[in-house]
Parts: sequence; C-alpha cells; structure tokens
Amino acid sequence: MKPVKVGICGLGTVGGGTFNVLMRNAGEITRRAGRAIEVTAIASRHENPACDTSGFTLQSDVMALARDPEIDVIVELIGGYDVAKELVMTAIQHGKHVVTANKALIAVHGNEIFAAAREQNVVVAFEAAVAGGIPIIKAIREGLAANRINWLAGIINGTGNFIMTEMREKGRAFSDVLAEAQALGYAEADPTFDVEGIDAAHKLTILASIAYGIPLQFEKGYTEGISKITPDDVQYAEELGYRIKHLGISRHTDQGIELRVHPTLIPKSTLLANVNGVMNAVLVSGDAVGQTLYYGPGAGSEATASAVVADLIDVARLLDTDTHSRVPPLAFQSDELSAVPVLPVEQTVSGYYLRLQAVERPGVLAHVTRILGEKGINIEAIVQKETREAQVPVIMLTQRVEERMMNEAIREIEALPDILGDVIRIRIDHLED
Repeated sequence: MKPVKVGICGLGTVGGGTFNVLMRNAGEITRRAGRAIEVTAIASRHENPACDTSGFTLQSDVMALARDPEIDVIVELIGGYDVAKELVMTAIQHGKHVVTANKALIAVHGNEIFAAAREQNVVVAFEAAVAGGIPIIKAIREGLAANRINWLAGIINGTGNFIMTEMREKGRAFSDVLAEAQALGYAEADPTFDVEGIDAAHKLTILASIAYGIPLQFEKGYTEGISKITPDDVQYAEELGYRIKHLGISRHTDQGIELRVHPTLIPKSTLLANVNGVMNAVLVSGDAVGQTLYYGPGAGSEATASAVVADLIDVARLLDTDTHSRVPPLAFQSDELSAVPVLPVEQTVSGYYLRLQAVERPGVLAHVTRILGEKGINIEAIVQKETREAQVPVIMLTQRVEERMMNEAIREIEALPDILGDVIRIRIDHLED
C-alpha cells in the first residue's frame, strides 16, 4: 500500500521527539497503520542535535511544505497562533491532513479550522494538544462515547503542579519555586501562560467541547493563577484536611456549562490530591461508567510525540474514508453541537476557603459571620490562629454557594474597619458526583 508522506513543521522538543519515534519505531508503526509513514520533508529554523536528520534538507519555509503536492500530512509543531493558523489553513486548502500539538490554536481557532477541514474532506488531529502523552481526548471522544459526561477536573499544567507540590512538601514561597522551575526548564522565561492558568484554560476548553458537544469557547472560560498562593495557605489547607491544586474544572449543570481554571482545595484522600511534581491527571465522571482517572506525563519530547504519532497512525488508517465515516473532532456530529451556554463564573457554585486578617478585638468575628449569614452562606469551620500580634489570621471554610453571593459578602467583610487588607478566597471542590 502507498506510504503516507509526512512533512514535519518545527523540530524543537516535540518535533524532535516525533521525528525520533517515527524513525525508531517505523516497523511497528507500519504494522499498526497498515502502511508506512515516511517523513519526506522537515521545515525548521534550527537543527535539533537530538535528531539524526542526515539525508534530509531542512527548509525554513513552512508554507512550502503546506503547498507541496507530494506531502499527505502536515505535522504542525511550531506553536503560537498566527503563523500556525496560516500554516494549518494553507495545508487544509491544499487537501492535506493535519496533526498538531497546538492547544492554543485549537482552543481559539478550532471551530474555523474544523469547518475548513470538513469542506476539504481532511482530518485535523490534536491528541497531543492536551496532557501530552495521556490519550485523554481519545478516551473521552471514543472510549466514553456511551456516557453523558457529568463533569471533569484535571491537573493539566505540569509547571503549576510542580510549584504547588514544592510549596506543600518543602514550605517554599511561590517566587522561589518558580525560579527553580525556570532553571529546570519546566517554566518559560515568561511563565504567564503556565502560572496564570492560560495554558490550562486552553486545554480545558478543548476537553469541555469534546465532553459536552459544545463549540470551542475559550473566551468564555474563567482563569485564575497561583501566584497569590502563600505557604501559609498551603499549610492551613493541610491542617484542615485539604490540598491546594491548580485545577481545570468543567461541569454540565442544569443552568449551563461551568468552565473554570483556578487554585482549588480538594480533600487529601482524593486521587488528584496525590498527583505530584510535573505529572498531569484528568478525572472524568460519566453517568454510566462513574469516575475514571487518566494519569501520566503532560509534556516532554517523546511523551508528547507518542500522541502525535498515534494521531498520524489514525490519519493513515482514515486516508481512504470520507468525512461521514470518521470520528468527529469534537466527538459529536458538527450539526449536533449544543447551544448550552458557558456560565459566567459569578453563576458557578463552590465551597470556599477564606483567609482574612482581623484586629484582635472582641466582636470582630461576629460581624463577619453575620454578613455571611445574611448572604445565606453556611460556615463549616473557623480557625483563629494564635499570635502575639495586634492582628490575627482567621480561616473559614464555607459550604457551597453561588459565587455572586460570595463576592457580595467579601466586599462587605473587606469594608469592616477591623478587617485589614483583602480577603483571600480559594474555592473548594470535593470532586463528587
């Protein structure tokens, strides 16, 4: 059978890993795909010393590969938005299938890209865009196809998880651990996408669309980072039986879809609470299967390449099929995507951890609890830390309440003369059905 000819665009960490896996496992890949998958062209601005590309002439023009009539599949591994989008759309217009690991591209421009691919009867595969080597997209899209997905929650950024793990295990400050993460290569020089939750929000957008059959709506999600978490918060959470994890959480409720990334207190006994270091994990709840957990490396050269090559094998198997015979990219048929709204974060419901600094004076806590009670917010626990200072830290855990009501309560509490500074608020989730 005619081999599948592949053009790799980008020979960085993931591109190099993809090239090496394709070369090393060529025989096994052919047995699985039913035909050979051959790299015929590479476009990259730089050589990768980890790859033996002798016999290949590296090109600098990725668009030339997208227009090359000899290439069947473009593997887009350059990242970013603009050039990557142009490359993918050009490849589609020239009748080429596309495999990408670009979560930002899919989350922001995926609706347009998939529509173009349908018109040209080509595949756009993106397993590597979420959670690296964990086959979470295929699991939700195909393995759990019989289920109504109730909710999913995941640690889907290894850098943030490394930082939270170090803060908990060693009592280190956020800035100190971030500097180490940058030195180790886990975080970029500009770590904003990782520590402020943007990278995780891209991935959660994709997972939610596949889980619920809704269009990709990155702009409607809520994103909050971990830069304001202190070692004290981590310690207090531990004392109360919780751990703080930077989670992406999405729920299908009667009102709409929750789509949010933020620090979250979860019980220490839960599986996600015990995922440490740079590892990723996604917990999915389906109405038929119950809860299932997917765990593994969320980044890395060959871990991510594993997903890229798996997509290439899928494309090779589908070359001779038409659009209607393929699994839809977002799991549901394109004309069956739902208009269920994505809820503003003010309409979502959570429990809350509150930390405030109060003047050491009788009656202060009574004022705080009165405000919470007036908003219908029930308190589960109050801890007042002993101190010789004139101000004392107070920690409260509340039951579940709509965020809008919590926002109102916090504004009133912060306005009290005996409350100093901002009230620190971290959401609580027990990850239950």
